[in-house]
This record gives sequence, structure tokens and C-alpha cells, in this order.
Amino acid sequence: MQYDPIKRKLGKVFNSTPGLRKLFYRLLDLLMLRAWHIHKAIKAWEKTVKGPQFILDAGSGFGQYDYYLAARNKNWQIKGIDVKKEQIEDCTNFFNQINFKNTQFAVADLTKFSEEDTFNLVLCVDVMEHIEEDELVLRNFYASLKPGGMLLISTPSDQGGSDVHHHDHDHENDGEHSFIDEHVRDGYGIEEIAEKMKRAGFSKTEVHYQYGPPGKLSWKLSMKYPILMLNTSYIFFIVLPFYYLLTFPFTYILNWMDVSQKHKTGTGVVARGWK
Repeated sequence: MQYDPIKRKLGKVFNSTPGLRKLFYRLLDLLMLRAWHIHKAIKAWEKTVKGPQFILDAGSGFGQYDYYLAARNKNWQIKGIDVKKEQIEDCTNFFNQINFKNTQFAVADLTKFSEEDTFNLVLCVDVMEHIEEDELVLRNFYASLKPGGMLLISTPSDQGGSDVHHHDHDHENDGEHSFIDEHVRDGYGIEEIAEKMKRAGFSKTEVHYQYGPPGKLSWKLSMKYPILMLNTSYIFFIVLPFYYLLTFPFTYILNWMDVSQKHKTGTGVVARGWK
């Protein structure tokens, strides 16, 4: 199952005007449970800091979280980096169009990127599952943080995050296919990612599951089923607004439930570490 072609198709539609792109960001913030958890963690971090802050968005993609951070506080300076040149060019163009002076973007490989003692917050959303040399990247994050700075990671868990699994013999026989094919690992266990963060230098860590039972259902309604439809035929772009009108009240309640509860297990992980 290919996810990137759908993202590119949606991007072309919503990139036609700055207003549509802002609307797209807002819709993602409402629909994507991941964004709810990230916003909650950022608001909690915000209460612990004062004055100008320097933030790294490590794997900025199409700039959803850069926009959220830059709009939230003009005294925060946000640097978005991504390995994909076209994503960086796209974000640079958009943020210049809307005259956001507190953002910058650069092409960078996280296995090689390190700016020592520079950032108060490093944000890394849906990236670590794509990187084989994850402990090297965690060490780079640690080096790039100022003393007292925080790393915030959101990633699939090893409990079936994003319906990802290896294409082993058994799965080939039963006809299953991974929902997202680009991952190098299925996800992280809570103890596993905490230990890797500690080996990278983080003396204090907090890790918990996201996408518990309510979130898992919400993800299927808001993301999985629509993308499956769009992979079948792009004609479903016409149907999509009506689908979300019907399902949004349910996904909103499910998202609220997931963020409000603690989960013994879940298909996603939120990890925080302090330098």
C-alpha cells in the first residue's frame, strides 16, 4: 500500500492557494490523532519555558507542525529539515508567501545532521521508523539540544502501528500487505526506545502509548479507509468530503478519548527525553 502518492495528490490540490494550504493544515490537526498528541505535549512543554525558543522539526515533510509552532508563538524560531529537496522547496515557498519570518528550511540527512547545543526542542514525528541507524540519529538529537532541552518523538509502536509488518513468509501466504511500505521497522516497544534514548545520552525519559483502542478505531475511520479508497480510484476524491462529514463526529470523540486516557498498549508511541 503506497501512502506517498496520495499525499502528493492531496498536496497538489491544497497547494493551489495559501488559504487552501492553511485549511489543509487545520483539517489534519482535527483529523489526525497524532497531531492531538503532539499538540498536547507541546502545550505541556510550553508551560516550562519562557522567552525565545529555538525548535528543530526533524523530518518536516509538508510543514504541518512548523506552521503550528510558528503561528503559536512569534518568538519561537523554527528550523525544518528534511531529506527530500522538493519538500524543503515547497515549504520555503509557502512560508515566504504567508510572510512567516520565524521559520527556515534546509535539506539535511538526520544521520549526518548535528548543530551542537542549539535547540530548546527537537520534534521528530513519523520519522524514526524510516531510519535504520536510529541510535546515531538519537545521538545527533542529543548533541543538538541545549542543556535542559527536550526531544519529542511520535512513532508507530511494535503493537501493529499503522498496520505495518514485515513481508515475511507467513504474511505472503495469508495475502496480507503492509499498509505503509516505506518503514524499515514495524515500530518500537516502550522499553526499547527508552533504552535507545538513554544510550544516546538522555538521562530522563518518559514514554507512553498512543493510539489505544479509541485511537486505533479513529485512525481506521479517518486515515486507513479513505486512503484505501483513494488507492483504488482517484474518483473517491469527490466522495471524500461527504465521507468525512459523516465520520468526523465519531473520530473527534474517539480522538478526545485517546488523548484523555492512559493506555496499557497502543499502536503508537510518544517518547520524550531531556538533556
